[in-house]
Amino acid sequence: MSKEKIMIVDNEMEIVQLIKLYLTREGYDTVWTTDSTKAVELAEAEKPDLILLDVVMPDMSGYELCSKIREESTVPVVFISCKGQDIDKVMGLSIGGDDYITKPFSPAELVARVKAHLRRYKLEQRSEAAEFHEPKSNTIKVDKILIDMSAHTVTISGKPVHLTAKEFDLLALFCKYPNRVFTSQQIFNSIWDSYGMDDDVRPVMVHISNLRKKIQQATGGPDYIKTVRGVGYKLVSA
Repeated sequence: MSKEKIMIVDNEMEIVQLIKLYLTREGYDTVWTTDSTKAVELAEAEKPDLILLDVVMPDMSGYELCSKIREESTVPVVFISCKGQDIDKVMGLSIGGDDYITKPFSPAELVARVKAHLRRYKLEQRSEAAEFHEPKSNTIKVDKILIDMSAHTVTISGKPVHLTAKEFDLLALFCKYPNRVFTSQQIFNSIWDSYGMDDDVRPVMVHISNLRKKIQQATGGPDYIKTVRGVGYKLVSA
């Protein structure tokens, strides 16, 4: 069985070596670059299972790089950055990041988050969603939304819609239980593997906002996902 591969993009060689050391000890293969302009080509060539991405990079920022990666791939992207303000974290999650770790960080925490995201991504890729009580059918249809769980694709009004891994999970959860209200905490516990992660539900709000925009662009009509004030969110079906 091949090892899972982690790609590290950071302009500080000391950070790269530290992360490599801990990931190698855990049995992962690693590829790395300190040049953000070469990172897209490296990602395409190496096809990593997860990407650790510094935000502050010369030539091309981590945010720009993440946007380019998201055009081709849904692998987990975890930002590592010295910028720890809420606006920085929200920005990283908004453009497709799955997590955000602030420097200086604990290597043990980093490894724990890597494991959590890889575990989640593996389940997504295999379409093994036992924790969500996966229906026997490989497809889920709610009104104009059609989700193919095996192919990991979504079409809305007959048009393919590109979603990140977390957006796909969110939509699948809502569509499996239309009209049911989920609290932010329930969504966080279902979509994010909380092992090694802060119990911070802000990523839920950011990813739901992104998902809403994509659904509205595809339908050209009202939003399917409604906010139930003081409670949470639900997907409204006819």
